[in-house]
Amino acid sequence: MSNLTPLVLGVFAAELAPAAAFGFMPERMMRAVASLRAPLRIVLPVLLVLPYVTIAVSRHTFRWGWFVLYAGLPVLIALLLFRAAQADPEQRGNWRDAVVLLVLGLAVDLRWFEPAWPADFEALGKVLLVDAGLYGFLGVRQLKATGFDFRLQWSDWKIGLRELLFFAPVVILLGLALGFIQPHANYPHVGTAILRWIAIFFFVAVPEELFFRTWVQNLLERRLGRYGGLVVASILFGLSHFNKRNPIGQHFNWRYVLLATIAGIFYGRAWRERRRIAASTITHTCVDWLWSWWF
Repeated sequence: MSNLTPLVLGVFAAELAPAAAFGFMPERMMRAVASLRAPLRIVLPVLLVLPYVTIAVSRHTFRWGWFVLYAGLPVLIALLLFRAAQADPEQRGNWRDAVVLLVLGLAVDLRWFEPAWPADFEALGKVLLVDAGLYGFLGVRQLKATGFDFRLQWSDWKIGLRELLFFAPVVILLGLALGFIQPHANYPHVGTAILRWIAIFFFVAVPEELFFRTWVQNLLERRLGRYGGLVVASILFGLSHFNKRNPIGQHFNWRYVLLATIAGIFYGRAWRERRRIAASTITHTCVDWLWSWWF
């Protein structure tokens, strides 16, 4: 990105700060939000509009409609999840959780809000939605057993890499049989490979694993059990890829949906073993990283 000015870097840092705080101090952050009076707890995420204002004003793309959306949506999410916490203290999931997940999922998957941002800044909108979801589900809803904790443990690597080894033969053989992947030689520089792995980890795998494992699979398990929650979450994960890497003239990429559904099974297994998102994120990152270089 050629526009990485100090202002832009500051905005990126400000947007990543809430996710980092919940990821490295989850219990402390949940207690801090819970200690706030209810009205403040609900309206506090209006501050998430500030990155949009800063970037849009500096790039002369500010629009009041987008301002209202980014100021109001995080507050609405907090309000719905505050009501969900009151109506569903057992945390089995209710319609408010479903509405929030549907809005967040469709907004990211269908790129509803990307036009709000100047070119090359669309990732900021995605991170903003991650912040709103984290604040709502972990801070306001106080959702338990999410495993959103990035204080990495040896078991995260062991579980994550184990599921990669289980998954790789399946996806390679099936992907080749379906004509979805074609192996090719590529030998990246070590530094480039490491940077790409880190970028995939934070900007692709973490948001997707946060959504499909810590929120969707977590809540589905409480209604459908461990296996039912795993299967349904994996199917939803697969369907979220229906419009990715589409061949010309094809609107529903069924090959990608099938392979992503199978991948979701292994990512879900990695998460649920110790209910830690770090494990499934390692599996997910390695799959995307290997695919980007050799398939």
